[in-house]
Amino acid sequence: MKLLHRPDLYCWSEFNSERNIDFHSIAWIRPAGNVLVDPLPLSAHDRSHLQSLGGAQWVIITNSDHIRASQEIATEMGAQILAPQGERASFPIPVDRWLTDRDKIFPGLDAIALDGSKTPGELALVLEETTLITGDLVRAHQAGTLMLLPDAKLSDRKRALASVRRLAQLSAISTVLVGDGWQVFGDGHLRLQELIARSI
Repeated sequence: MKLLHRPDLYCWSEFNSERNIDFHSIAWIRPAGNVLVDPLPLSAHDRSHLQSLGGAQWVIITNSDHIRASQEIATEMGAQILAPQGERASFPIPVDRWLTDRDKIFPGLDAIALDGSKTPGELALVLEETTLITGDLVRAHQAGTLMLLPDAKLSDRKRALASVRRLAQLSAISTVLVGDGWQVFGDGHLRLQELIARSI
């Protein structure tokens, strides 16, 4: 796994040739139990690395299109699965805890439910006020620039933009860790504001 901008954050990635971007998964390493976000399959190297850091106690899935290898990894490591309450009626795998808007998931990690994306109640996560973790709605197919999920995949563009405006109001955000594309290290709040300005 690759070390990110904080000593307690790692990611592992998989290149998607259809979209010419990387897909990413996040590992938050913490004394109270490690948290994975949208985990992709683990290589032997990444599995060994994660196990050396304490494995995983929780898996957070931001939306049902990012289940990826969540169930397999949760079973292997004895982790609990957390997912969006907005998808409870149709979520395709068992979930231990449903997350709603403004949930304090763990100390330092908050959930924000996003409206208008391709699945209902998609989650964004805010880590200690400065790091935003996104699933599908906010992505980055070009380095240094955030973008929205394409209009054809949005369930409601107006509501999706309103959700991103909420994210853009988080003035302390410096880093945006996207599930799909290029990560943004530095000036994340400004990149979110630029995304809104381009999208209206």
